[in-house]
Amino acid sequence: MDTFIRLPYGGKGAGFYDSQLIAHIRSTGRDYIIQGQQHCSLENHTKPHSLDTWLRKGFANSEDTAQAVNQVIQALVLTGLFTEGKFICPDSGNLGKGIKLVIEKAEAVAGGCAALLEQCR
Repeated sequence: MDTFIRLPYGGKGAGFYDSQLIAHIRSTGRDYIIQGQQHCSLENHTKPHSLDTWLRKGFANSEDTAQAVNQVIQALVLTGLFTEGKFICPDSGNLGKGIKLVIEKAEAVAGGCAALLEQCR
């Protein structure tokens, strides 16, 4: 099931589907993404490879408001497709809070979405 995750500070109707995040994480070559929540403008954000930056650029009505808040992390973990932990930040090299794909479940969602797309063609 493809779950819509609402962004509480993203503006009216702002959010994304967990399958979009799965695809993004896979495109990075990693199986995790750092939360990277910062209270600054997008221009001044120091973690361009973070969930916060990805959400601001693609799904929020305001790029200058933090989006990867704890509520979003909790909603992602509740899908069963992600687990919370500490991971190496690709930007700073330090350990930071993030989420990691639960591979078996994420592949099932990705496969289900691909099958649905095929049926629509």
